[in-house]
Amino acid sequence: MKIIIYGANETGSLIATEFFEDHDIIVLDPEQENLSSFTKLDISTMCGSGSNTDVLKEADIKYCDLFIACTTDDESNIVACMTAKSLSNTRTVCFVSKKDCVKSLETLKEESRTQQCFVDDIIWPEKLLTKEIFEIITIPEAIDVESFANDEVKLLEYRVKENSTLIGKQIKDCDIKEGTLVVGIVRNDELDIPNGLSDIQLNDKIIFMGTPKSLRENYARLISKENSVKSVAIIGGGTVGFELAKIIEKANIKVKVIEKDYPRCEFLSENLKNTLVLNGNGTDANLLMQESIGECDVAVCVTNNDEKNLLCSLLLKQMGTKRVITRVTNSITANLFEKVGVDVAISAKVAAVNEIKNKIIDAKHTIIATVERGLGEITEIEINPNHLDIKVMDLKLPAKAVIAVIMRQNKVIVPNGMTLIRGGDKLIIFVKTQDAEAVREYIQK
Repeated sequence: MKIIIYGANETGSLIATEFFEDHDIIVLDPEQENLSSFTKLDISTMCGSGSNTDVLKEADIKYCDLFIACTTDDESNIVACMTAKSLSNTRTVCFVSKKDCVKSLETLKEESRTQQCFVDDIIWPEKLLTKEIFEIITIPEAIDVESFANDEVKLLEYRVKENSTLIGKQIKDCDIKEGTLVVGIVRNDELDIPNGLSDIQLNDKIIFMGTPKSLRENYARLISKENSVKSVAIIGGGTVGFELAKIIEKANIKVKVIEKDYPRCEFLSENLKNTLVLNGNGTDANLLMQESIGECDVAVCVTNNDEKNLLCSLLLKQMGTKRVITRVTNSITANLFEKVGVDVAISAKVAAVNEIKNKIIDAKHTIIATVERGLGEITEIEINPNHLDIKVMDLKLPAKAVIAVIMRQNKVIVPNGMTLIRGGDKLIIFVKTQDAEAVREYIQK
Protein backbone atom coordinates (compact mmCIF):
# COMPACT_ATOMS: atom_id res chain seq x y z
CA MET A 1 0.00 0.00 0.00
CA LYS A 2 1.26 3.49 -0.87
CA ILE A 3 0.64 5.90 2.03
CA ILE A 4 1.25 9.66 2.18
CA ILE A 5 1.44 11.13 5.68
CA TYR A 6 1.03 14.89 5.94
CA GLY A 7 2.56 15.97 9.25
CA ALA A 8 6.08 15.21 10.51
CA ASN A 9 5.11 15.31 14.18
CA GLU A 10 4.71 12.72 16.97
CA THR A 11 1.53 11.35 15.43
CA GLY A 12 3.10 11.12 11.98
CA SER A 13 6.12 9.41 13.48
CA LEU A 14 3.96 6.82 15.27
CA ILE A 15 2.07 6.06 12.06
CA ALA A 16 5.24 5.83 9.96
CA THR A 17 7.00 3.63 12.53
CA GLU A 18 4.01 1.29 12.72
CA PHE A 19 3.60 0.77 8.98
CA PHE A 20 6.89 1.48 7.14
CA GLU A 21 8.06 -2.17 7.08
CA ASP A 22 5.03 -3.36 5.08
CA HIS A 23 4.05 -0.26 3.12
CA ASP A 24 5.52 2.41 0.84
CA ILE A 25 5.41 5.64 2.86
CA ILE A 26 6.06 9.30 2.03
CA VAL A 27 6.01 11.91 4.80
CA LEU A 28 5.21 15.53 3.86
CA ASP A 29 5.83 18.60 6.00
CA PRO A 30 6.31 22.31 5.24
CA GLU A 31 9.37 22.45 7.54
CA GLN A 32 12.50 20.58 6.44
CA GLU A 33 13.85 20.35 9.98
CA ASN A 34 10.76 18.40 11.09
CA LEU A 35 11.59 15.71 8.54
CA SER A 36 15.11 15.05 9.86
CA SER A 37 13.90 12.61 12.55
CA PHE A 38 12.38 10.35 9.87
CA THR A 39 15.69 9.55 8.18
CA LYS A 40 16.24 6.49 10.40
CA LEU A 41 13.19 4.84 8.80
CA ASP A 42 13.14 3.32 5.33
CA ILE A 43 10.70 5.94 3.98
CA SER A 44 10.71 8.94 1.64
CA THR A 45 10.26 12.52 2.82
CA MET A 46 9.26 15.69 0.99
CA CYS A 47 9.29 19.29 2.13
CA GLY A 48 6.02 20.95 1.17
CA SER A 49 2.38 21.53 2.04
CA GLY A 50 -0.25 18.82 1.77
CA SER A 51 -2.64 21.38 0.29
CA ASN A 52 -0.25 22.28 -2.55
CA THR A 53 -1.31 20.54 -5.76
CA ASP A 54 2.20 20.59 -7.23
CA VAL A 55 3.65 18.94 -4.10
CA LEU A 56 0.98 16.24 -4.11
CA LYS A 57 1.48 15.55 -7.80
CA GLU A 58 5.23 15.20 -7.21
CA ALA A 59 4.42 12.72 -4.44
CA ASP A 60 2.36 10.69 -6.99
CA ILE A 61 -0.93 11.27 -5.19
CA LYS A 62 -2.69 9.74 -8.20
CA TYR A 63 -1.25 6.34 -7.27
CA CYS A 64 -1.66 6.75 -3.51
CA ASP A 65 -3.88 4.29 -1.62
CA LEU A 66 -4.12 6.24 1.62
CA PHE A 67 -3.61 9.93 2.46
CA ILE A 68 -3.37 10.75 6.20
CA ALA A 69 -3.45 14.39 7.28
CA CYS A 70 -2.26 14.55 10.89
CA THR A 71 -0.76 18.01 11.44
CA THR A 72 -1.69 19.87 14.62
CA ASP A 73 -3.88 22.28 12.62
CA ASP A 74 -7.41 20.98 11.88
CA GLU A 75 -8.04 23.40 9.03
CA SER A 76 -4.79 22.45 7.30
CA ASN A 77 -5.74 18.78 7.55
CA ILE A 78 -9.19 19.40 6.09
CA VAL A 79 -7.87 21.43 3.14
CA ALA A 80 -5.13 18.84 2.49
CA CYS A 81 -7.70 16.04 2.33
CA MET A 82 -9.87 18.11 0.01
CA THR A 83 -6.89 18.74 -2.29
CA ALA A 84 -5.77 15.10 -2.24
CA LYS A 85 -9.27 13.89 -3.12
CA SER A 86 -9.54 16.41 -5.98
CA LEU A 87 -6.41 14.91 -7.55
CA SER A 88 -7.04 11.22 -6.94
CA ASN A 89 -9.30 8.47 -5.63
CA THR A 90 -7.13 7.92 -2.56
CA ARG A 91 -8.78 7.17 0.76
CA THR A 92 -8.38 10.22 3.00
CA VAL A 93 -7.97 10.20 6.77
CA CYS A 94 -8.34 13.54 8.57
CA PHE A 95 -7.11 14.10 12.14
CA VAL A 96 -9.07 16.72 14.07
CA SER A 97 -8.90 18.04 17.62
CA LYS A 98 -11.69 20.65 17.69
CA LYS A 99 -15.23 19.51 18.34
CA ASP A 100 -16.63 22.10 15.92
CA CYS A 101 -14.51 20.69 13.10
CA VAL A 102 -15.63 17.16 13.94
CA LYS A 103 -19.28 18.19 13.83
CA SER A 104 -18.83 20.05 10.55
CA LEU A 105 -17.13 17.09 8.88
CA GLU A 106 -19.70 14.62 10.20
CA THR A 107 -22.53 16.82 8.90
CA LEU A 108 -20.82 17.09 5.53
CA LYS A 109 -20.36 13.32 5.31
CA GLU A 110 -24.01 12.79 6.25
CA GLU A 111 -25.21 15.19 3.55
CA SER A 112 -22.84 13.63 1.00
CA ARG A 113 -24.06 10.06 1.41
CA THR A 114 -25.12 9.85 -2.23
CA GLN A 115 -21.71 11.01 -3.44
CA GLN A 116 -18.12 10.74 -2.32
CA CYS A 117 -17.03 13.12 0.43
CA PHE A 118 -13.48 14.47 0.40
CA VAL A 119 -12.89 13.03 3.90
CA ASP A 120 -13.40 9.29 4.16
CA ASP A 121 -12.35 8.79 7.79
CA ILE A 122 -12.35 11.25 10.69
CA ILE A 123 -9.94 10.55 13.52
CA TRP A 124 -10.54 12.45 16.77
CA PRO A 125 -7.85 11.02 19.09
CA GLU A 126 -9.22 12.72 22.19
CA LYS A 127 -12.62 11.10 21.68
CA LEU A 128 -11.07 7.66 21.29
CA LEU A 129 -9.08 8.22 24.49
CA THR A 130 -12.16 9.44 26.37
CA LYS A 131 -14.15 6.36 25.43
CA GLU A 132 -11.32 4.05 26.48
CA ILE A 133 -10.86 5.76 29.84
CA PHE A 134 -14.58 5.68 30.60
CA GLU A 135 -14.79 1.93 29.86
CA ILE A 136 -11.91 1.32 32.27
CA ILE A 137 -13.38 3.57 34.99
CA THR A 138 -16.75 1.87 35.05
CA ILE A 139 -15.37 -1.62 35.71
CA PRO A 140 -13.57 -1.69 39.09
CA GLU A 141 -9.89 -2.69 38.95
CA ALA A 142 -9.99 -3.28 35.17
CA ILE A 143 -6.95 -2.01 33.27
CA ASP A 144 -8.44 -2.44 29.79
CA VAL A 145 -11.94 -2.95 28.44
CA GLU A 146 -12.93 -3.46 24.79
CA SER A 147 -16.28 -4.19 23.12
CA PHE A 148 -16.89 -6.12 19.89
CA ALA A 149 -19.72 -7.45 17.73
CA ASN A 150 -22.14 -4.63 18.56
CA ASP A 151 -21.28 -4.90 22.27
CA GLU A 152 -22.27 -8.58 22.39
CA VAL A 153 -18.67 -9.57 23.18
CA LYS A 154 -16.27 -7.92 25.61
CA LEU A 155 -12.60 -8.14 26.52
CA LEU A 156 -11.52 -7.32 30.04
CA GLU A 157 -7.97 -7.14 31.42
CA TYR A 158 -7.26 -7.46 35.13
CA ARG A 159 -4.02 -7.26 37.11
CA VAL A 160 -3.64 -9.91 39.84
CA LYS A 161 -3.07 -8.23 43.21
CA GLU A 162 -1.84 -9.54 46.55
CA ASN A 163 -5.34 -10.25 47.90
CA SER A 164 -6.46 -12.14 44.78
CA THR A 165 -7.86 -15.65 45.21
CA LEU A 166 -6.37 -16.56 41.82
CA ILE A 167 -2.71 -16.54 42.90
CA GLY A 168 -1.11 -19.97 42.60
CA LYS A 169 -4.08 -21.54 40.85
CA GLN A 170 -4.19 -23.17 37.46
CA ILE A 171 -6.84 -21.80 35.13
CA LYS A 172 -8.83 -25.03 35.24
CA ASP A 173 -9.20 -24.57 39.02
CA CYS A 174 -10.42 -20.95 38.90
CA ASP A 175 -14.11 -21.88 38.64
CA ILE A 176 -14.72 -19.63 35.63
CA LYS A 177 -18.33 -20.09 34.60
CA GLU A 178 -19.59 -20.77 31.08
CA GLY A 179 -19.54 -17.80 28.73
CA THR A 180 -16.10 -16.49 29.71
CA LEU A 181 -12.61 -17.61 28.62
CA VAL A 182 -9.12 -16.67 29.76
CA VAL A 183 -7.45 -15.87 26.44
CA GLY A 184 -4.16 -14.32 27.54
CA ILE A 185 -1.73 -13.91 30.42
CA VAL A 186 0.86 -11.12 30.39
CA ARG A 187 3.88 -11.70 32.65
CA ASN A 188 7.05 -9.58 32.62
CA ASP A 189 5.82 -7.78 29.49
CA GLU A 190 5.42 -11.06 27.57
CA LEU A 191 2.08 -12.36 26.33
CA ASP A 192 1.24 -16.05 26.58
CA ILE A 193 -1.80 -17.87 25.21
CA PRO A 194 -2.73 -20.10 28.16
CA ASN A 195 -4.40 -23.48 28.57
CA GLY A 196 -6.12 -25.07 31.54
CA LEU A 197 -2.80 -25.99 33.17
CA SER A 198 -1.36 -22.45 33.05
CA ASP A 199 -0.77 -21.02 36.50
CA ILE A 200 -1.53 -17.51 37.72
CA GLN A 201 1.01 -15.42 39.61
CA LEU A 202 1.06 -12.12 41.46
CA ASN A 203 1.13 -9.09 39.09
CA ASP A 204 0.04 -11.13 36.08
CA LYS A 205 -2.33 -9.40 33.71
CA ILE A 206 -5.24 -11.73 32.93
CA ILE A 207 -7.18 -11.15 29.71
CA PHE A 208 -10.77 -12.43 29.70
CA MET A 209 -13.22 -12.56 26.78
CA GLY A 210 -16.89 -13.45 26.77
CA THR A 211 -20.46 -12.23 26.77
CA PRO A 212 -21.09 -9.10 28.87
CA LYS A 213 -23.40 -10.93 31.29
CA SER A 214 -21.00 -13.81 31.87
CA LEU A 215 -18.00 -11.49 32.23
CA ARG A 216 -19.80 -9.38 34.82
CA GLU A 217 -20.76 -12.44 36.85
CA ASN A 218 -17.30 -14.01 36.72
CA TYR A 219 -15.49 -10.74 37.34
CA ALA A 220 -17.72 -9.88 40.32
CA ARG A 221 -16.32 -12.93 42.13
CA LEU A 222 -12.74 -11.71 41.64
CA ILE A 223 -13.07 -8.26 43.19
CA SER A 224 -14.40 -6.84 46.41
CA LYS A 225 -17.78 -5.07 46.32
CA GLU A 226 -16.07 -2.29 48.24
CA ASN A 227 -14.16 -1.42 45.05
CA SER A 228 -17.20 -0.19 43.10
CA VAL A 229 -16.60 3.28 41.64
CA LYS A 230 -18.52 6.07 43.35
CA SER A 231 -16.21 9.05 42.82
CA VAL A 232 -13.74 10.21 40.16
CA ALA A 233 -11.25 13.08 40.12
CA ILE A 234 -10.03 14.47 36.79
CA ILE A 235 -6.82 16.47 36.63
CA GLY A 236 -6.95 18.62 33.52
CA GLY A 237 -10.07 20.26 32.10
CA GLY A 238 -9.11 20.23 28.43
CA THR A 239 -11.04 18.39 25.71
CA VAL A 240 -10.55 14.93 27.24
CA GLY A 241 -11.26 16.10 30.78
CA PHE A 242 -14.43 17.91 29.72
CA GLU A 243 -15.81 15.09 27.52
CA LEU A 244 -14.98 12.53 30.21
CA ALA A 245 -16.72 14.54 32.94
CA LYS A 246 -19.86 14.76 30.79
CA ILE A 247 -20.23 11.00 30.36
CA ILE A 248 -19.29 10.31 34.00
CA GLU A 249 -22.10 12.63 35.08
CA LYS A 250 -24.55 10.54 33.04
CA ALA A 251 -23.34 7.43 34.87
CA ASN A 252 -24.32 9.07 38.19
CA ILE A 253 -20.76 9.00 39.53
CA LYS A 254 -19.51 11.96 41.58
CA VAL A 255 -16.83 13.86 39.69
CA LYS A 256 -14.38 16.68 40.42
CA VAL A 257 -12.23 18.47 37.86
CA ILE A 258 -9.06 20.41 38.67
CA GLU A 259 -8.02 22.93 35.99
CA LYS A 260 -5.37 25.65 36.35
CA ASP A 261 -6.74 28.01 33.67
CA TYR A 262 -9.47 30.21 35.19
CA PRO A 263 -11.35 31.06 31.96
CA ARG A 264 -11.43 27.33 31.17
CA CYS A 265 -12.85 26.70 34.66
CA GLU A 266 -15.64 29.15 33.87
CA PHE A 267 -16.41 27.24 30.69
CA LEU A 268 -16.44 23.92 32.55
CA SER A 269 -18.73 25.29 35.28
CA GLU A 270 -21.18 26.59 32.69
CA ASN A 271 -21.28 23.35 30.70
CA LEU A 272 -21.11 20.66 33.38
CA LYS A 273 -24.23 20.24 35.49
CA ASN A 274 -23.12 18.05 38.40
CA THR A 275 -19.34 18.42 38.41
CA LEU A 276 -17.33 20.28 41.05
CA VAL A 277 -14.81 22.43 39.16
CA LEU A 278 -11.70 23.54 41.08
CA ASN A 279 -9.27 26.18 39.86
CA GLY A 280 -5.75 25.06 40.71
CA ASN A 281 -2.67 23.05 39.79
CA GLY A 282 -3.00 19.26 39.84
CA THR A 283 0.55 18.92 41.15
CA ASP A 284 -0.20 21.09 44.22
CA ALA A 285 -0.10 18.55 47.06
CA ASN A 286 -1.85 20.95 49.46
CA LEU A 287 -4.76 21.40 47.07
CA LEU A 288 -5.06 17.65 46.53
CA MET A 289 -5.16 17.06 50.28
CA GLN A 290 -7.57 19.92 51.02
CA GLU A 291 -10.03 18.62 48.42
CA SER A 292 -9.59 14.96 49.51
CA ILE A 293 -8.65 13.92 45.99
CA GLY A 294 -6.73 10.94 47.37
CA GLU A 295 -9.99 9.53 48.73
CA CYS A 296 -11.56 9.27 45.26
CA ASP A 297 -12.02 5.76 43.88
CA VAL A 298 -10.37 6.71 40.58
CA ALA A 299 -8.18 9.64 39.55
CA VAL A 300 -7.57 10.48 35.90
CA CYS A 301 -4.63 12.69 34.89
CA VAL A 302 -5.25 14.06 31.39
CA THR A 303 -3.23 17.25 31.03
CA ASN A 304 -1.16 17.66 27.85
CA ASN A 305 2.11 17.28 29.74
CA ASP A 306 3.55 13.82 30.49
CA GLU A 307 5.79 15.03 33.31
CA LYS A 308 2.92 16.80 35.05
CA ASN A 309 0.67 13.76 34.65
CA LEU A 310 3.34 11.49 36.15
CA LEU A 311 4.03 13.78 39.11
CA CYS A 312 0.33 14.16 39.83
CA SER A 313 -0.20 10.39 39.51
CA LEU A 314 2.55 9.58 41.99
CA LEU A 315 1.24 12.16 44.46
CA LEU A 316 -2.23 10.65 44.24
CA LYS A 317 -0.94 7.11 44.71
CA GLN A 318 0.90 8.28 47.84
CA MET A 319 -2.32 9.84 49.11
CA GLY A 320 -4.17 6.55 48.78
CA THR A 321 -6.12 6.82 45.52
CA LYS A 322 -7.24 3.29 44.66
CA ARG A 323 -6.71 3.56 40.92
CA VAL A 324 -4.89 6.12 38.78
CA ILE A 325 -5.36 6.37 35.01
CA THR A 326 -2.89 8.60 33.20
CA ARG A 327 -2.63 10.09 29.73
CA VAL A 328 0.75 9.63 28.05
CA THR A 329 2.33 10.47 24.70
CA ASN A 330 3.25 7.00 23.45
CA SER A 331 3.52 3.31 24.34
CA ILE A 332 7.14 3.57 25.55
CA THR A 333 6.13 6.24 28.07
CA ALA A 334 3.11 4.15 29.05
CA ASN A 335 5.33 1.17 29.93
CA LEU A 336 7.59 3.37 32.07
CA PHE A 337 4.63 4.94 33.89
CA GLU A 338 3.13 1.56 34.75
CA LYS A 339 6.47 0.29 36.02
CA VAL A 340 6.66 3.13 38.59
CA GLY A 341 3.16 2.57 39.93
CA VAL A 342 0.57 4.10 37.58
CA ASP A 343 -2.30 1.63 37.25
CA VAL A 344 -3.23 2.40 33.65
CA ALA A 345 -1.33 4.58 31.17
CA ILE A 346 -2.88 5.21 27.77
CA SER A 347 -2.21 7.45 24.80
CA ALA A 348 -4.61 9.30 22.49
CA LYS A 349 -2.08 9.06 19.68
CA VAL A 350 -1.63 5.32 20.12
CA ALA A 351 -5.41 4.88 20.18
CA ALA A 352 -5.60 6.78 16.89
CA VAL A 353 -2.87 4.66 15.27
CA ASN A 354 -4.69 1.51 16.38
CA GLU A 355 -7.87 2.87 14.80
CA ILE A 356 -6.04 3.31 11.49
CA LYS A 357 -4.42 -0.12 11.74
CA ASN A 358 -7.53 -2.05 12.71
CA LYS A 359 -10.23 -0.33 10.67
CA ILE A 360 -8.40 1.01 7.62
CA ILE A 361 -5.05 -0.55 6.75
CA ASP A 362 -5.77 -4.08 8.00
CA ALA A 363 -9.50 -4.00 7.27
CA LYS A 364 -9.15 -6.89 4.80
CA HIS A 365 -7.90 -9.03 7.69
CA THR A 366 -10.81 -7.86 9.86
CA ILE A 367 -8.55 -7.19 12.83
CA ILE A 368 -10.99 -6.03 15.50
CA ALA A 369 -8.43 -4.78 18.01
CA THR A 370 -4.87 -5.03 19.21
CA VAL A 371 -4.02 -5.52 22.88
CA GLU A 372 -1.03 -5.02 25.15
CA ARG A 373 0.44 -2.42 22.80
CA GLY A 374 0.52 -4.71 19.81
CA LEU A 375 1.62 -8.00 21.41
CA GLY A 376 -1.72 -9.62 20.69
CA GLU A 377 -4.64 -9.12 18.36
CA ILE A 378 -8.28 -10.07 18.08
CA THR A 379 -9.23 -11.02 14.57
CA GLU A 380 -12.46 -12.10 12.90
CA ILE A 381 -12.41 -14.91 10.32
CA GLU A 382 -15.38 -16.23 8.36
CA ILE A 383 -15.50 -19.96 7.68
CA ASN A 384 -16.17 -21.12 4.12
CA PRO A 385 -19.90 -21.99 3.84
CA ASN A 386 -18.99 -25.42 2.41
CA HIS A 387 -16.63 -26.30 5.25
CA LEU A 388 -17.41 -29.55 7.07
CA ASP A 389 -18.27 -29.38 10.77
CA ILE A 390 -15.28 -29.73 13.08
CA LYS A 391 -14.91 -29.61 16.86
CA VAL A 392 -12.81 -26.81 18.32
CA MET A 393 -10.57 -29.37 20.01
CA ASP A 394 -9.84 -31.04 16.65
CA LEU A 395 -8.41 -27.92 15.00
CA LYS A 396 -4.67 -28.35 14.56
CA LEU A 397 -3.70 -24.68 14.58
CA PRO A 398 -0.10 -23.84 13.60
CA ALA A 399 0.36 -21.63 16.69
CA LYS A 400 -1.27 -20.97 20.03
CA ALA A 401 -4.59 -19.18 19.68
CA VAL A 402 -7.97 -19.09 21.40
CA ILE A 403 -11.25 -19.24 19.51
CA ALA A 404 -12.98 -16.89 21.91
CA VAL A 405 -16.35 -16.48 20.20
CA ILE A 406 -18.33 -18.10 17.40
CA MET A 407 -20.86 -15.84 15.68
CA ARG A 408 -23.57 -17.97 14.05
CA GLN A 409 -26.22 -15.87 12.34
CA ASN A 410 -27.49 -13.73 15.25
CA LYS A 411 -26.22 -16.06 17.95
CA VAL A 412 -23.10 -15.53 20.09
CA ILE A 413 -21.40 -18.74 21.26
CA VAL A 414 -18.48 -18.82 23.70
CA PRO A 415 -17.12 -22.28 22.81
CA ASN A 416 -15.44 -25.12 24.63
CA GLY A 417 -13.43 -27.94 23.11
CA MET A 418 -16.54 -29.91 22.12
CA THR A 419 -18.27 -27.01 20.33
CA LEU A 420 -18.75 -27.55 16.59
CA ILE A 421 -17.48 -25.00 14.07
CA ARG A 422 -19.75 -24.93 11.03
CA GLY A 423 -19.61 -23.49 7.53
CA GLY A 424 -20.58 -19.81 7.50
CA ASP A 425 -19.58 -19.23 11.15
CA LYS A 426 -17.55 -16.17 12.03
CA LEU A 427 -14.76 -16.83 14.51
CA ILE A 428 -13.38 -14.18 16.84
CA ILE A 429 -9.87 -15.33 17.66
CA PHE A 430 -7.30 -14.12 20.20
CA VAL A 431 -3.72 -14.69 19.04
CA LYS A 432 -0.22 -13.30 19.36
CA THR A 433 0.36 -10.74 16.62
CA GLN A 434 3.45 -12.62 15.41
CA ASP A 435 1.32 -15.75 14.82
CA ALA A 436 -1.81 -14.10 13.47
CA GLU A 437 -1.08 -14.46 9.76
CA ALA A 438 -0.27 -18.17 10.06
CA VAL A 439 -3.50 -18.82 11.99
CA ARG A 440 -5.56 -16.84 9.47
CA GLU A 441 -4.09 -18.75 6.53
CA TYR A 442 -4.69 -22.11 8.20
CA ILE A 443 -8.35 -21.42 8.99
CA GLN A 444 -9.10 -19.90 5.58
CA LYS A 445 -7.41 -22.61 3.50
